[in-house]
Amino acid sequence: MTNKKEISAGIIIIGNEVLSGRTKDTNTSTLAKWLNTLGIKVKEVRIVPDDEIAIIHTVNFLRERFNYIFTTGGIGPTHDDITAESISKAFNLEYGLHKEAFSILEKYYKPGEFNEGRQKMAKMPTASKLIYNPTSGAPGFYVENVFCLPGVPSILQSMIGGLNNNLIGGDPILSITISLRTVESEIAKSITEIQNKNKDVEIGSYPFFRAGKLGVSIVLRSSNKNRLDECYSEILDYIKLKSVEIVEEV
Repeated sequence: MTNKKEISAGIIIIGNEVLSGRTKDTNTSTLAKWLNTLGIKVKEVRIVPDDEIAIIHTVNFLRERFNYIFTTGGIGPTHDDITAESISKAFNLEYGLHKEAFSILEKYYKPGEFNEGRQKMAKMPTASKLIYNPTSGAPGFYVENVFCLPGVPSILQSMIGGLNNNLIGGDPILSITISLRTVESEIAKSITEIQNKNKDVEIGSYPFFRAGKLGVSIVLRSSNKNRLDECYSEILDYIKLKSVEIVEEV
């Protein structure tokens, strides 16, 4: 049995360092995999610079389209960390010291270490709710359906589990991956035919190069386990018929 209504999410990666290529984005993968387990499907990902207008426009556009929005980056102590103030403006909320966040950070740092830069991490929409940080103290925050997380991958990963009870998801999105020793052109027609007969299962094909040889990974995704298994069986029948070598199944 599947939910009648799809629960969707958008991800906004904020930071000049990602756009310049200096920093590799791994947060999208972390968030998408976690959201899949909650039955929330990521429908769109955008990367925007540390620019107030760009952040406000993107947040306001996407929060109307999807059930949840997750931003990463721009909530640290430096001058270019402008996400919190931008979110305040997007929602027309007061921006300032959040009393609970200030108290958490004040207790976290040793006497004399809680300087002006670190106090900036307690500035956010004053009416927002906190996302607690078990790794480095500085909390994230959320306003309505927009959740603001840090850009450091290890810290973000430590924080998202605490949000499980704040999100209403659908059926978990399940997946099966079959890696084949073939090329896309050889299987494209047959995979398209199988996809057309299984509209409720998402089928993707992704080339790879491993051990000096080309291959294709077929990824099946659905929240309906029975339909996923049926589609998987169809693909296995085709693979056996064509004597295509299976490299790996996950």
